[in-house]
Amino acid sequence: MKKSYRMISWNVNGIRASHKKGLLDWFKKENPDVLCLQETKAHPDQLVDELKNVDGYHSYFSSAEKKGYSGVVTYTIIKPVNVQNGLGIKKFDSEGRFIITEFDEFILFNIYFPNGKASQERLQYKMDFYDSFLKHCKKLLKQNKKIVVCGDVNTAHKEIDLARPKENSETSGFLPIEREWIDKFLAAGFLDTFRIFNHEPEQYTWWDMITRARERNVGWRIDYFYASENLKNNIKSASIHSSVMGSDHCPIELELKF
Repeated sequence: MKKSYRMISWNVNGIRASHKKGLLDWFKKENPDVLCLQETKAHPDQLVDELKNVDGYHSYFSSAEKKGYSGVVTYTIIKPVNVQNGLGIKKFDSEGRFIITEFDEFILFNIYFPNGKASQERLQYKMDFYDSFLKHCKKLLKQNKKIVVCGDVNTAHKEIDLARPKENSETSGFLPIEREWIDKFLAAGFLDTFRIFNHEPEQYTWWDMITRARERNVGWRIDYFYASENLKNNIKSASIHSSVMGSDHCPIELELKF
């Protein structure tokens, strides 16, 4: 039996704020097989029932110990065979940054990667997070697992991936050390699915709200769907939904067929 997975990932910058801006109407209209949200900034007990129990979907939440911070949720029509909320590393898992859902065909990581802008300590935390995650992925690839990774990676990979590369070359999110990690991640056996289909510049997923950068499309592509190379023949499409409002990020999409 042929099966397809149409998946959408979106950093909503607060699920409660996003809900007030029509998140559920958009969700029902899109009707993806899987929806991964990041930066939910809420514990499930702070959410209205219609966000916790979306008709036709199984929902899985991971929240930070700190209230109003980080957090991810995965909604899926197809019930996973296994779900876990982290890598088993306390300093990362306590921030509610992972939901790992395992399906028959692949493992899906919904991740809100750390931002390194606040301080040198947070940049180090981000790099430690990156390295631990890559180590975990390499272990799975050795077992011939098929892997999809989606979320806000908080780094633009190449100059084409942000509007002002020169001005941001010393800013976390475009530092050589961060960009090199993406090189290493791809070299380990992953594909940046969007770039399989689209090699154009000015394709962004995040815009600074304070400077109203979205109106001028002065943005960054920091949200990704990565797929392990052993899924290459299953990748049917990948796109950015740049016209969808409601956050400083926009949704991205990946479709796989089996």
